[in-house]
Amino acid sequence: MAKLKVGVIGTGHLGKLHTKLFKEVNDCELVGIYDKDFTQLNKAANEFQVKAFKNESELIDAVDAISIVATTSAHYSLAKLAFNKNKHVFIEKPITKDIWEAEDLVKIADEKKLKLQVGHIERFNPALLSLEKYHLNPMFIQSDRLSQFNPRGTDVAVVLDLMIHDIDIILSLIQSEVKDVSASGVAVVSDSLDIANARIEFENGAVANVTASRISQKKMRKMRMFQRDTYITLDFTTGTSEVYRLVSPDEIPKNSFINFGDIGIGDKKKSVIYEQPEQKEVNALKYELQLFIDSIHKNIAPPVTGADGLKALRVAEKIISRIEESIKDAKNN
Repeated sequence: MAKLKVGVIGTGHLGKLHTKLFKEVNDCELVGIYDKDFTQLNKAANEFQVKAFKNESELIDAVDAISIVATTSAHYSLAKLAFNKNKHVFIEKPITKDIWEAEDLVKIADEKKLKLQVGHIERFNPALLSLEKYHLNPMFIQSDRLSQFNPRGTDVAVVLDLMIHDIDIILSLIQSEVKDVSASGVAVVSDSLDIANARIEFENGAVANVTASRISQKKMRKMRMFQRDTYITLDFTTGTSEVYRLVSPDEIPKNSFINFGDIGIGDKKKSVIYEQPEQKEVNALKYELQLFIDSIHKNIAPPVTGADGLKALRVAEKIISRIEESIKDAKNN
């Protein structure tokens, strides 16, 4: 199998991680990198011993696939340039700044039969991967993603910067159309929203309550899920999960667990058991980059498609719109 030639556009914090890890990913060769900040570009090129290209077009010409880790506002133009040159694209979240841009990229990728993967890295967090053996059908989800202030990412609202991680996970878990969205939020230290809370209601009756903040004192990335007979907690920071389940006596697993006792009487009696699924030893970013390369070699759909990224962006934009409406109403009252 011939190695796939890959390039990275963007040499900020995350771009440098892409550069480092693409040198470790199987079946690909990192050809070079580009950044409009030449000082930053040359520093990264020296650090990782990789060629620095003088413009994005020359880099794209030299590769089979490109990883876009630039600012969100540049995603569309860079991805479209790559598609016009018939190159596959990995693009960091959010897929684009505007919905019409994402729609256009998804359309072009489909028409040209090119791979478009969106970097929703939390899909590959060990906490979520550890739940693969469970049937997940949550009817209520509570997520909290709190971060200490960092100027990086403040070019977009916290909904697009942080909350979109959880929006994507929620949409992947709840297989139902969004029925309604209500939200509130406020800008505190930047010119865009820094704190946001949203309630997402689905056609099947499921509800998600999502909170994101980038001005918190402590970092938190947690999600709680409730479904019939099961309560699950995930800690995306530690990569761990915990499961509390109601099972009938003959369903109690033989492996290690904690039994908290029985509920009910007679034939309806069930046991409350606690399980801590085995934590996956995986580098989430390296894993998703490997899956991107694999999708090209095997000609299969990437794990997080452009359509997935577009779906998450639509919900995020709806949340932002609801917040803007509530702020406007408050000013008028």
